[in-house]
Amino acid sequence: MKAKSALSALPSLFALAICSVTSQVVALEDNNDPWEGFNRKVFAFNDGLDRYVLRPVAVGYNYITPEFVDNSVTSMYSNAGEVLVVANDVAQFKLTQALSDTARFIINSTVGFFGVFDVASSIGLERHDEDFGQTLGYWGVGSGPYIVLPFLGPRTVRDVAGNAVDYSSNLSYAYFGNNYAQDAALLGLKIVDLRSDLIASEGLISGDKYIFFRSAYLQRREYLINDGVSEDAFDDEFDVFGDE
Repeated sequence: MKAKSALSALPSLFALAICSVTSQVVALEDNNDPWEGFNRKVFAFNDGLDRYVLRPVAVGYNYITPEFVDNSVTSMYSNAGEVLVVANDVAQFKLTQALSDTARFIINSTVGFFGVFDVASSIGLERHDEDFGQTLGYWGVGSGPYIVLPFLGPRTVRDVAGNAVDYSSNLSYAYFGNNYAQDAALLGLKIVDLRSDLIASEGLISGDKYIFFRSAYLQRREYLINDGVSEDAFDDEFDVFGDE
């Protein structure tokens, strides 16, 4: 009888653990969001801009753009960012990855016709995502408070500094035009292409939209900085259940 009682209590214990972990994660995020009042106002502005301007443009882009062309545009921008990725690989002493990403850039820029075709991925050269915000995290710089910027969206103070360095390095695709108008057009196409790729994922959004995006952004950045090794409350909390 005692064994049965213990087994019947497991679902309740599991539910309590989930609630405990969830509250810990929310508390950690809240501590990193001291400017929530300001951030929510900027988020509402960005959300309105997306709803009435950017999303309709992205929907139209998806409607008139064949899938292979859309994939080529995405691949082209990815290839344009490889030089910046390699620079941050080296800054983080990921030398093997730097060689791989250099090979990706050379192959896709030549055989792949300036990145229009992602030939490197088809031969097993994996794409990596590195930026100076991650480099700062690698060297132990704290993330700083969470902030939502007009037009640019969610960031941390560390990522704002990282974005500034990436942009000022002259390695960004935003400098590929011959004048400011062309630079703006390239950046605009990049934003529309990215937004169009996110339309299929909109059904995943649930609950408080602000908190959903904040959580998604912070967890994604932690994942990238730690190269896929996530240290969170779940590990310690579920040790109570042992190997089972």
